[in-house]
Amino acid sequence: MNYEQCLRYLEKIQNLGIKFGLDNVRTILSSFGNPHQKYASLSVAGTNGKGSVCAMLTQILTLHSFRVGLFTSPHLVKVEERIRLGKRLIPTRSFCRLLTILKGRIEELIASKKLLTPPTHFELLTCLALLYFEEQKVDMAVLEVGMGGRFDATNVVTPCTSVITTISEEHQKFLGETLSQIAFEKAGIIKPGVPVVCGVEEDEAYETIKKRAEELQAPFHGVFKKSGSFIAQKSEKGYSFIYRTDGEKYLYSPSLRGEYQGKNAAVAFVTSEQLSKSWKKLEMRKIVEGIETTKWEGRLELISRNPLVILDGAHNIEGAQALKKYIEDFLPSPLILVFAVMRDKEIKKIADTLFPLAEKIIITRFPYFKAASPEEIKREAQSYWNRIILEPDVHQALDLALCSAGSQGCVLVAGSLFLVGEIKKKKEKKGSRLNI
Repeated sequence: MNYEQCLRYLEKIQNLGIKFGLDNVRTILSSFGNPHQKYASLSVAGTNGKGSVCAMLTQILTLHSFRVGLFTSPHLVKVEERIRLGKRLIPTRSFCRLLTILKGRIEELIASKKLLTPPTHFELLTCLALLYFEEQKVDMAVLEVGMGGRFDATNVVTPCTSVITTISEEHQKFLGETLSQIAFEKAGIIKPGVPVVCGVEEDEAYETIKKRAEELQAPFHGVFKKSGSFIAQKSEKGYSFIYRTDGEKYLYSPSLRGEYQGKNAAVAFVTSEQLSKSWKKLEMRKIVEGIETTKWEGRLELISRNPLVILDGAHNIEGAQALKKYIEDFLPSPLILVFAVMRDKEIKKIADTLFPLAEKIIITRFPYFKAASPEEIKREAQSYWNRIILEPDVHQALDLALCSAGSQGCVLVAGSLFLVGEIKKKKEKKGSRLNI
């Protein structure tokens, strides 16, 4: 298949929706000789922060001259972003070749009734990533777990270390009504005897994960459950941090913005320590350098200084609260917010967190079937109607925001990574008003 045919095939597959379970992925990978068993791996699950932690770990390992495969989701502009070798995206030619091979193999497996249902979009891309990493002879694959954990497609691997970043009440429809139930699903990535790094701070979820680790005799490492282990220091330019473990004291200023990235970095430090003990020796200097040089798009990403434009995929209440703190600490007025979100999110709670901080709120919509319409969002934000403008076209919404912010203000694009992706597409086009 050529690239356009690949995209159409993926779009068709995506319409199948979400399905939990490991049978499809195991069957497909088994037909290729189980490529995922031929290199080391890391599983990183959680509600927020897992993409950033994956990016940090990839950079740390790359600085140690290891070949590192990185699998994340969703993508912002192009699907190849989900599969990388270090910083490099999978080449389009390799992507199309492997997807064509997978399509043929899936058809054979269905015809022979070894595969009872077609794989989902996420299952298919997981298989493609794991095949590509074998081809590239990676030393380590860093895998961002999808929505869940226990039945997530990535959970076919037995990792060197299992990492759980944070837990919040998101995806309750799929994972459970309580934090404990959600934590149990995320804890499904824990394997017998495999070390667990847990960045969760909330007691109910933390205890659920710890209990599961104990049941499986998996060494458990709580990142923030030691008094005084994490200190944040704010300056005019940003944050610096001190994190103490039993063996080391880390002083660092992450390249990724926001206080929460200091906590993500602490999770990456503890994970690196575990890898250094059980896999390959890592140097503290390079671990810190990795944290301070990581790049990860769509998370408080500065894409223009004049005018000031920042993108953030704050798509749930915890992400919105973290963004609120950064706005209050560092962003100038007037703040013009360009906002769009998925229909199934807690729109009112997110709006009540972010909308009071903006002088003007431009509500738009990105081209995805689950996107909330501007009218739906406005109905959930009645207290702010006098500041709200509806502009369904994303690109016109950004242009309006740029005009409103002027030379001294700030444009903040937030609410969904899908929205961030649409803005990044605009920036890549010739003639964009945005410049670094």
